[in-house]
Amino acid sequence: MGLSRAATFVLIGAVLSAAVLGLAACGGPGGNAPEPAPLKDQLLVPGPLGDREYGNRNAPVTIVEYVSLTCPYCRAYHAKVFPRVKRTYVDTGKVRYIIREFAIGQTAGAAAIVTRCAPKSKYLPLVEAYLSRQSEWVSQDVRPDALYKIAKSQGMSRAQFDKCLSNQSIIDGLTEMKQRGRKLGVVGTPTLFINGQKLQGTVTFEEVKALIEPQAS
Repeated sequence: MGLSRAATFVLIGAVLSAAVLGLAACGGPGGNAPEPAPLKDQLLVPGPLGDREYGNRNAPVTIVEYVSLTCPYCRAYHAKVFPRVKRTYVDTGKVRYIIREFAIGQTAGAAAIVTRCAPKSKYLPLVEAYLSRQSEWVSQDVRPDALYKIAKSQGMSRAQFDKCLSNQSIIDGLTEMKQRGRKLGVVGTPTLFINGQKLQGTVTFEEVKALIEPQAS
């Protein structure tokens, strides 16, 4: 017998909260002097759900982004910075771009689960929709109808949505991803690792460009 919707949300909150090995926050520390990151081979090991990645797999620069869909700093980054990074570097083959979920809170956890149920071709559009429309669904309590409204805009049926939220393999995979993120030094979102150098919080295009350009040729 499957879990009730209420029980599912309790489970989502429990497993994703338990994955935090200390406090995590949207934004994180200010001041973005690049920090050394863990060994690059550790950083690039995909989790059990695999990575959602874009661009040239053999690009000279790899960016790994950790995102929480309820985070306003992540919304700002994806509205103002990511489109320029994608247009300038990802679409031109200079950067391989990987997005990983680092859900902060039960509501972000529920949305992350939904994005992982979407086909790969719909993953980024759904992530962008949840970020850009945060005012429609973000609250302290999970609001399934509000979450579904956005999922529906990307072609997901209600039956698919309801089944998705009790997908234990996705819940377990997201939990492991968050645990690994903490071990790699992620304490807030967005966090970017650019060929192993870390940026976090209010990330600007100029900061990203400064780390890409010397390595992109």
